[in-house]
Amino acid sequence: MISSLLKRFGYSKQKRNYNGANVGRLFASWTAQNQSADESIKSSLPLLRARARELGRNNDYVKKFLSMVKKNVVGTGGVALQVRAKDTNGTLDKIANDTIETAFYKWGKKGKCDVTGKFSWRDIQNLVISTVAQDGEVLVRMLFDRKKGLQLQLIEADMLDETLNDINRNISMGVEYNENGRPIAYHILRYHPASLQTTVQGNRRDRIPADEILHLYVFDRISQGRGVTWLRTSMTRLKMLEGYEDAELTAARVAAAKMGFYTSPAGETYNGDGNENGTPLTSAEPGEFEVLPEGWGFQQFDPQHPTTAFSEFIKSTLRGVASGLDVSYNYLAGDLEGVSYSSIRAGVLDERDTWKSIQQWFIESFHEKVYEKWLEYALLTKNLPYPVEKYDKFNNTQWQPRGWAWVDPLKDVQASIMSINAGLKTSAQVVSEDGLDIEDTYIQLQFEQQMREKYGIKTEFTLKQEAIDAQTNFSQNA
Repeated sequence: MISSLLKRFGYSKQKRNYNGANVGRLFASWTAQNQSADESIKSSLPLLRARARELGRNNDYVKKFLSMVKKNVVGTGGVALQVRAKDTNGTLDKIANDTIETAFYKWGKKGKCDVTGKFSWRDIQNLVISTVAQDGEVLVRMLFDRKKGLQLQLIEADMLDETLNDINRNISMGVEYNENGRPIAYHILRYHPASLQTTVQGNRRDRIPADEILHLYVFDRISQGRGVTWLRTSMTRLKMLEGYEDAELTAARVAAAKMGFYTSPAGETYNGDGNENGTPLTSAEPGEFEVLPEGWGFQQFDPQHPTTAFSEFIKSTLRGVASGLDVSYNYLAGDLEGVSYSSIRAGVLDERDTWKSIQQWFIESFHEKVYEKWLEYALLTKNLPYPVEKYDKFNNTQWQPRGWAWVDPLKDVQASIMSINAGLKTSAQVVSEDGLDIEDTYIQLQFEQQMREKYGIKTEFTLKQEAIDAQTNFSQNA
């Protein structure tokens, strides 16, 4: 009665302004709670991390993804340091820059830069970025050695005790904050929670000042204090896909066996070739059939696997996984079938932007912080022949991550030349896109030009230039 009156006078049921906030039968299973970032993470963090590690050990696609992370963020040679210290006249102090870069390179050799003596600087970069991708976070402690200077200690996320929560001391999941939410200390366990030492000796925590710790993770929310695995949106689909593939492979093996059942209208017992624990046995050889007793029949068991939908289902699932990981499906799955040049080029360029973004985050969060400490300690220990007062001058760097080859070399080179000629790009920008340094490139070009002149080797460019000069001289003399 009331509803009919409301409709008669032009009133209707109030609708929500956002469809995503609709409630009702169709949305009954869509439950959500407004919680703080840490409260959302707290209950799920250990299990998410453990499952991500299991996938990293056993899942082909996760192994491939972690390999892609290392190859595209760190590359074969690591992110290269370029010191850009300048003299008072504004020119680069090349001697000092080369000296510092050489010292940093020597410090980065295996056995010198970390407390265990196991890793090189490149190893550490690979371990840090792959651990962040898999576990969601990693801690790096920066220690001071009077002789060696900076020493790095890699600490897995399990060691930052997520069970330590103290509202009175403003500690959340092992991280202690000041009144502004800035981390001031990390409560690190002495042993891994699942280690034998913990079982035998028990475990204790050490309170480590925040200025000794680099806590690396990617923020999803402003107030987030712990990192979550990059696999989080894809891991369920990956696990279900793994189970589906196993089921299909098992079914295909069963189908290939072409098994069946012997039947008798009289219900007699069939003994076959033998008997084991009361179960009749018979053998099957390719191209060979057994003659059955009179009255016996054979009912074939012939499952049709794998089905024709198998391939498309795998592709569809992996496309969702690739979207969750923000990488190209074709490279994650190793599937280049039916790919056109334009489509693969668009996918490659989009994916490279993702890697460049991660590279920049990695440099700002890790490389720059490590260099600042290394420089400070190198000056204090006299491992560099400069006074400590020069710290600000030498703390001027440019990190060069790996670049990528052109997708279409001819078109891309022509586009770069046009951009330089039009003043839209500099030569340094173009060279840096390949992961190279403009000054090193020019030095190498100058050296090669001198070598060609020394041995009388002429390039196509040289021959063309000589022809132009000869034509110019002829015109002037005529």
